[in-house]
Amino acid sequence: MKKKRVIVWFRQDLRLHDNEALADALRTSEEVIPVYVFDERVFQGQTKYGFPKTGVHRTKFIIESIADLRNSLKTIGSNLIVRIGKPEEVLFELAQEVKSAWIFCNRERTEEEVSVQDKLEKKLWEIGQEVRYSRGKMLYYTADLPFPVTHTPDIFTHFRKEVEKYIQIREPLAAPVRGDFEPLSIRLEEGEIPTLTTFGYNTTPKDSRGVLPFEGGETAGLKRLQHYFWDTDAIKDYKETRNGLIGSGYSSKFSPWLANGCISPKKIYQELKRYEVERTKNKSTYWLFFELLWRDFFRLMGKKHGNAIFQKGGTIGVKQEAGKDDEQLLHVWIEGRTGIPFIDANMRELALTGFMSNRGRQNVASFLVKDLQVNWQMGADYFESILLDYDPCSNWGNWNYIAGVGSDPRENRYFNILKQAKRYDNKGDYVKIWCPELTNLPFEKIHQPDTLTEMEQAQYNCKLGVDYPKAMFKTTKWA
Repeated sequence: MKKKRVIVWFRQDLRLHDNEALADALRTSEEVIPVYVFDERVFQGQTKYGFPKTGVHRTKFIIESIADLRNSLKTIGSNLIVRIGKPEEVLFELAQEVKSAWIFCNRERTEEEVSVQDKLEKKLWEIGQEVRYSRGKMLYYTADLPFPVTHTPDIFTHFRKEVEKYIQIREPLAAPVRGDFEPLSIRLEEGEIPTLTTFGYNTTPKDSRGVLPFEGGETAGLKRLQHYFWDTDAIKDYKETRNGLIGSGYSSKFSPWLANGCISPKKIYQELKRYEVERTKNKSTYWLFFELLWRDFFRLMGKKHGNAIFQKGGTIGVKQEAGKDDEQLLHVWIEGRTGIPFIDANMRELALTGFMSNRGRQNVASFLVKDLQVNWQMGADYFESILLDYDPCSNWGNWNYIAGVGSDPRENRYFNILKQAKRYDNKGDYVKIWCPELTNLPFEKIHQPDTLTEMEQAQYNCKLGVDYPKAMFKTTKWA
């Protein structure tokens, strides 16, 4: 028998397609009330090291995603109720008001999110209601895996070999259409979608140098999928171009939409399989699947190891002698003032756009941890604030990996910054975009301005310590 009325709580699943919580709610009830709550602690709070919990770039992206979700729901005869506050309190009050039977949501697995859903669940028990959980993040269903979550292999390669050849990925669930939602028999204020100024941000961040405008929402996410696969065929060269630094085509850049749940990994996989049938199947198409596997792996590490992914010793509990909490060094790194052009360019791009290439992320993380010997948690904390595509398990799992306290069979993953810079930005084109004060330098000097003589500094109009910072290390250390 269908329940009279239920609530669907949207979280990091801001889409209609392949949304299990939404599909379950529509199947088991007569009236469905979609709700999104801007958690005041997430949008107005701070991280451990004092950064905005959700920086301006991601805040903008999420606001756009909520506007798109509301518009999509209205198009098919529903609406999105929007509130600001603590979800466990707002949803409890709403459940009392509408006399719902259940609240459906896709389960989250990391501490802060689990705390919220647990508090809500306890409150609902008091009035005879409950939370009905679904899953919305992964490519694979945990029930389909050949091992329980607690026995997930701690090495990615072992995990990959156990699942990719034997476990079938399910088809994504279809998005609801007009007629799937029954009209509500009660009246509710829809609530205004907040703006950036609501959360203390004065301007919309824009920088024409960014690789993409990154508009939030399911509509934009699906448009990017169409563009990358079908309009440009960029996917067929992904393995060769994925380490690029400039432009929209060097990688898929699906991550902001994936992290915020605007697009489902199963939807991407479905399109990937179709592309392989209709166009081409090669190492590049496999490699995108490979990256989706990494997302699942980090999610499972978060489930298996819990709060260990946030702790200094990581998932393997290593005691680190190095790794100091040095805010001065941290902010030199954040602001792109290290005097190492490849690091500075990447950090400036991140600060101004909320995005950085995967190659850049590995290098700046290695530099902070291995060269500056700053506690890796400080870098992960900043990334949590600034990244458009912040996802707790992927972010902290990757930092575990670089810091040597996570799932990596190599003992010392160290990046030679100069070698990396010359390999991936040989002529310095990327550096010149984000460090324009180095524009006049020839490519032989672009990654080593610290080797400029006084005469060369005058010749190229770049005085070290004035126009561009002096290097924190002599770049010859990597030569």
